[in-house]
Amino acid sequence: MDKIRKTSINYIRQGLYISAALFLLTLLVMQVWFLDLLTPAIVSVAFTLIVCITIGVVWNYVVKNSPDSLPTFFTAVSGFRLLLALAVMFIYYLLDNNDTMLKFFIVFMVFYVASLAHHTVFFSRVSNRS
Repeated sequence: MDKIRKTSINYIRQGLYISAALFLLTLLVMQVWFLDLLTPAIVSVAFTLIVCITIGVVWNYVVKNSPDSLPTFFTAVSGFRLLLALAVMFIYYLLDNNDTMLKFFIVFMVFYVASLAHHTVFFSRVSNRS
């Protein structure tokens, strides 16, 4: 069981590193091209970290208590991540003016795709080891 917990923590740690790297890259882009991307970057990093930590904790629980439910877990994670991303973009659209929506969408999608790629690669490697 200790290996499962370490794997879960490793997933969360890698997600934190990816989020931090993308946030720093966004800050660099802001400085080079004089763009105002701070709010989209903060919202995107918060979304990515919340989803990553939640997936890591729930995966740990599912593997320990019901490993036969892993395919259902992965399907549900994909659906909930997409619905949550759509909800975040819709809320941002309602709260902000339309001038910054494209910037937000681009920044948010970079974080979303990176999070999705991390999830896919990490759990395909974990599944192949089992």
